[in-house]
Amino acid sequence: MTPRRSGNTSGRPRLGPTCAAPAGATRTTTPRSSAISTTTVKPTTATATATPAPGRAKLALTLGAFVALGPLTIDMYLPALPTIADDLMTTSATVQLTLTGTLLGLAVGQLVLGPLSDRFGRKRPLIAGTALHVVASLLVLVAPNIAVLGALRVLQGVGTAAGAVIALAVVRDLYTGRAAATLLSRLFLVLGAAPVLAPTLGGELLRYTSWRGVFVALAVYGLLLVLVVGSALPETLPPERRASSGLRGTARAYAGLFRDRVFVGLVVVAGLTMAGLFSYVSGATFVYQDEFGLDEQQFGLLFGAGAVWLIAATQLNPVLLRRFQPQAILVGGLSLAGAAGVVLLLLASTGTGGLFGVAVPIWVVLAGSGLALPNAPAIALSRHGESAGTAAAMLGAVQFGVGAVVAPVVGVLGNDGAAIGTVVVIAFALAGVVLAAVVRPWQLPRWEAED
Repeated sequence: MTPRRSGNTSGRPRLGPTCAAPAGATRTTTPRSSAISTTTVKPTTATATATPAPGRAKLALTLGAFVALGPLTIDMYLPALPTIADDLMTTSATVQLTLTGTLLGLAVGQLVLGPLSDRFGRKRPLIAGTALHVVASLLVLVAPNIAVLGALRVLQGVGTAAGAVIALAVVRDLYTGRAAATLLSRLFLVLGAAPVLAPTLGGELLRYTSWRGVFVALAVYGLLLVLVVGSALPETLPPERRASSGLRGTARAYAGLFRDRVFVGLVVVAGLTMAGLFSYVSGATFVYQDEFGLDEQQFGLLFGAGAVWLIAATQLNPVLLRRFQPQAILVGGLSLAGAAGVVLLLLASTGTGGLFGVAVPIWVVLAGSGLALPNAPAIALSRHGESAGTAAAMLGAVQFGVGAVVAPVVGVLGNDGAAIGTVVVIAFALAGVVLAAVVRPWQLPRWEAED
């Protein structure tokens, strides 16, 4: 294997082998006046042994298109949930379980497809998973009842998992350190904006079609992505770097991840952050439409307004990374979201402020999440470049697995603003505890700025 050259921060990497992260790092020890670590990590990018990687802008657009498939699949049908409940003669809580099924499929799919991408390369599992999503979406057209719809939503989630987990693995194949965190900020722009814009798109589609037509649109989008893989995304994991030890090797890789206390803590923090986001995603349609009387289009517009805050935060993150360490931004984002959650719970419980007494604190929660979400995975993945697919799979599985648990909890608590606020407060409080007790961000290596 060709060793990675340290200090390459050109921004136009070529594909090659990576090592356990922080890869290619240079460490300097400075006098310490406290127990706080002052280790410095210099970000690197991969060296050349294979096909040139695309430029960052093209790569971000290509990976972003695949990352968007998950949120679109989860959220485009949200404005139609009350209609689906009536059409299939079931309850709102039961319809919410179709959302849980999708998140469960995403979680399980990533655990499988991540290691497969380490063994067979990134492109083939990506194509296979996206094709499964297309087939499941089309079968929704003939789903006769809520049980069949729920099963198909699970299959959709499994197929969608390919884009979610392999996009992170591709980033780790090519970048580490602040470069990876910056590119992940672009991807989390999509991952954050798509969930809040998708219901707007769904609401507009419902002007012209039934709720089943939404799934036709998803199938068309998935088919376009299959075509994109062949032309716009090179293979980023050459054969000499692929895992070849089968199930036993996969088990060893997962065991190694679980032995890394910091990695596990960051995975849990990322999952709890997503719990706050999914509490909003799963409950907003009932809060805005049932509690405040908005129609499908009004709901989509208000839901989409939250995207402004999430987009702004994810794009502010690369600017902040020029001056602050990612662990510091992570702490700040969690703190902001947790404080906004407390305000949301108080206002919603007392009925103060009406519609905007719920919406505005939620927007601040989204902003805090937008600062936290790119940095937790970037720090976690930097520790395991040699098994990026497996590490990304564990990250994604926990994030969407937590989402699968949270979605019905909001319904059980009443599907109102107070229910969302309760879940947000608990999720970010637990994230703060795990960050302090397990991750201990003050002890993490410091990253140098890119050249």
